[in-house]
Amino acid sequence: MWLAALAILIGLAILVWSADVFIDGATALAKKFSVPSFLIGVLILGIGTSAPEMVVSVLAAIEGSPELALGNAYGSNIINIALVLGATVLISPIIIRRGIVKRDLPLLLLITVIAAWQLRDGTLSQVDGIVLLILLVAVLGLQIIMSIREGYHEHEDDIVVANADSEHSNNLEHLNNSESLEKLEPSVTRGLVSLIIGMLMLVASSRAIVWGAVELATLWGLSELIIGLTIVAVGTSLPELVSSLSAARKGEHDMALGNIIGSNIFNTLAVVGLATVIAPIAADPVILSRDVMAMGVLTILLVTLCVFAFKTKRQFGRTSGATLVLFFMGYTAWLIQSVSM
Repeated sequence: MWLAALAILIGLAILVWSADVFIDGATALAKKFSVPSFLIGVLILGIGTSAPEMVVSVLAAIEGSPELALGNAYGSNIINIALVLGATVLISPIIIRRGIVKRDLPLLLLITVIAAWQLRDGTLSQVDGIVLLILLVAVLGLQIIMSIREGYHEHEDDIVVANADSEHSNNLEHLNNSESLEKLEPSVTRGLVSLIIGMLMLVASSRAIVWGAVELATLWGLSELIIGLTIVAVGTSLPELVSSLSAARKGEHDMALGNIIGSNIFNTLAVVGLATVIAPIAADPVILSRDVMAMGVLTILLVTLCVFAFKTKRQFGRTSGATLVLFFMGYTAWLIQSVSM
């Protein structure tokens, strides 16, 4: 018991440190290669921070507990939006860009609908898993093509303002061009090293936290499904939480939102898809009536709040964040009540 508690404490300390390293590396690479921050958030942060969910779900499927994998993935999606994004915008409001409303949020909503439709009969077959993995490749390809095509067009106003200040510095940059070229490679190397070390430490520390939490929960007699939906889901969502908070604190708002959207897409398509291919899942009916429904309602709520913020030209701010956090509290209370009944 004491070893489990120690793993949680040490894991939390390493988690916070590794998140800063991870975001610094991602930010450096985004700036060096002129990659949109949102795309970095979707691909690198979203997929990278979903590694714990992938590890937990694959191991659960291999060990004959595929329902834990399903609870982990869907529980993480709920927590990513309600707790992670809610807490992030409470601290630092986010500006909603056109591409997020027109492309990324509709994609997330469509994927959520597909997940619910596949579970309509209470089972997920290997064919369902293959379909999810094919959709993953198609969605990621579309994200890459569209984000690169749009580039920084959504930030043109910022660029126009910056141009006045940058004109004076351009002459100095030309004079020091050779010196800049010499510094480029080490900067890229440092960015990659920070990114890799940060990601590895995020995964390792979150695994330590999850192990400790599951050990304690097992001693307290909690069911496998509830452990997956709450403790394991929260634990494996810690990388998203700390990396999104770190990104928002550093002013990388697009990266923070891209992290959440990318992580949820990856959880639904890759984590559930791979676990289902390994072992078909016969889901408890309560997953569809409670957890998938909560995930769907929360996704619709997120789309509504973002569209409202975009249409009214307001930030996705503290009122929306408080709404999402209240949803998380209500969902958690619902879980506790369902266990006690």
